[in-house]
Amino acid sequence: MFVSNNSCLAPTSFWLTGIPGLESLHIWLSIPFSSMYLVAVVGNVIILAVVKAERSLHQPMYFFLCMLAVIDLVLSTSTMPKLLAIFWFGAHHIDLDACLAQMFFIHCFATVESGIFLAMAFDRYVAICDPLRHTSVLTHTVVSRLGLAALLRGVLYIGPLPLMIRLRLSLYRTQIIAHSYCEHMAVVTVACGDTTVNDFYGMGIGFLVLILDSLAITASYVMIFRAVMGLATPEAKLKTLGTCSSHICAILVFYIPIAISSLTHRFGHHVPPHIHILLANFYLLIPPILNPVVYAVRTRQIRERLLYILKAGAHPK
Repeated sequence: MFVSNNSCLAPTSFWLTGIPGLESLHIWLSIPFSSMYLVAVVGNVIILAVVKAERSLHQPMYFFLCMLAVIDLVLSTSTMPKLLAIFWFGAHHIDLDACLAQMFFIHCFATVESGIFLAMAFDRYVAICDPLRHTSVLTHTVVSRLGLAALLRGVLYIGPLPLMIRLRLSLYRTQIIAHSYCEHMAVVTVACGDTTVNDFYGMGIGFLVLILDSLAITASYVMIFRAVMGLATPEAKLKTLGTCSSHICAILVFYIPIAISSLTHRFGHHVPPHIHILLANFYLLIPPILNPVVYAVRTRQIRERLLYILKAGAHPK
């Protein structure tokens, strides 16, 4: 490791603290975190298996749900194994390249997930406002292209983040990152030199993804609610809104934790560090846990297929 005259380092690895301030509780914290990770993995794998097995679910909304399940598996697996290794084995070290790769996967797939929610809002808009054209507009090819567009957008938006760190920020005040994973701002904060470009690019991407996507989703639902209010009977209105309830719940589960974590990080200067880090971990864990639950509870076909599988397992031939 090279040490410069101004005491800045050129590290080949970093030291992740885990949950700062709660080091003595790491082994106990591993119990809820490992349990939540297991629930997230099992729940999303079940969703993928049920949609694949049930041909009646081979529809745009459930294809998007499968994309969400894959994204949630990537997001949770990008952080939880390393966090649990810190809790269980004290494996705090992470190589610089591994740190940048983790940063890319976390921020990229969070961006992709936001794009999938936007595509699902478009699906609900077409299904309710122009139902006769739904199957012709949302074909399997179109669904695939929307998913690919969300992935490419994530790569294009987030790809420069680790590259700018690698190319522009080679010196750091310390190897210690007060976080449980390589979050962009946590790494930039300990860098020496001018980080203005990195700061503004990170904030710009946050604005583009969170603000613009949420505004577009809100606009689609305003048009959906206007179409629903034009229906003749209260029963028809409730039935139509019921088809959107799972999507609305999933959107709230995704955006609310991110908004709380981001606001706390930006403005909660008096909030204890362990609260910041716990919130940052929860926003990567809560959607993977709750999305399968929301869709299993709210979607009759998924619920019935799960009950069928459970009954078949309880009464084998």
